Amino acid sequence: MTPVGGQHSDRYRGRFAPSPTGPLHAGSLATALASWLDARAADGVWLIRIEDLDAPRVVPGSARQILDTLARCGLESDEPIVLQSERTDAYRAAFTRLHEAGLLYGCACSRKDVESAIAAQAASTSIYPGTCARRPPRVKPIRAYRVRVPADELSFVDRAAGRIAQNLQRDAGDFILKRADGLWAYQLAVVVDDAAQRITDVVRGADLLDNTPRQIFLQQALRLPTPRYLHVPLVLNPTGEKLSKQSGATPVDTTNLLAELNRAALHLGLPAFGPHSIKEFMQLAVKAWRQRSTRQSA
Repeated sequence: MTPVGGQHSDRYRGRFAPSPTGPLHAGSLATALASWLDARAADGVWLIRIEDLDAPRVVPGSARQILDTLARCGLESDEPIVLQSERTDAYRAAFTRLHEAGLLYGCACSRKDVESAIAAQAASTSIYPGTCARRPPRVKPIRAYRVRVPADELSFVDRAAGRIAQNLQRDAGDFILKRADGLWAYQLAVVVDDAAQRITDVVRGADLLDNTPRQIFLQQALRLPTPRYLHVPLVLNPTGEKLSKQSGATPVDTTNLLAELNRAALHLGLPAFGPHSIKEFMQLAVKAWRQRSTRQSA
């Protein structure tokens, strides 16, 4: 395939989409700041979407805590906040379209079945080998629904990493869109939501870079526009792992948010500002981000 180009509206529309599994930490704050700065530097719109589909992982009250911390940093959504948990009808409609197009199939493989099938392959890989695509389950119950991916290459240009190419069949395999318990996969939900909110630019952490070809594949299959992408460096813990709630990330210090914002800006490659207020910090950060973006596009 040729590199993907987006179909964009005239005005920039970006978003930040945290999962409410705990309070905001330094990694999430850096991503939120990057997406907000990119929108403001382009005189665009910035939105917040709460990705609360995985109900067992949602921590009660954490969505409000995240939003309150963002607001105290001056990071507030320009439009009403969207909750993924309230959008199941939209995901079901997209799922039906893909099913009617012949792109979905039921998979009865357990995790142990998948591990055994992978181990039986000659090549060293961790990719699901398409067992149920070749032999549809007749007796065992369906555990998930997977999407058939093509064998050709899909590529796109990331604003930071440059051209990224991925052979979906070899590098990703037929991935899950819906579990039998009704849980919608992130890959489907994010594609449907970005299109519904008319997102033109996605700014997010570099850990999601290799997810992007799968999402572009779904965008193409559903005939949805493809945003521009910018994947920013991750904040790492002392052992070199991505800073996350699972790796023991501590919440941002809400008693000194100006210092937290300065650390986030330095992580993103912006200069030290030393402002006296969050408002002044934001003004200086937008100016610096705009200047850097102008140099990079020149």
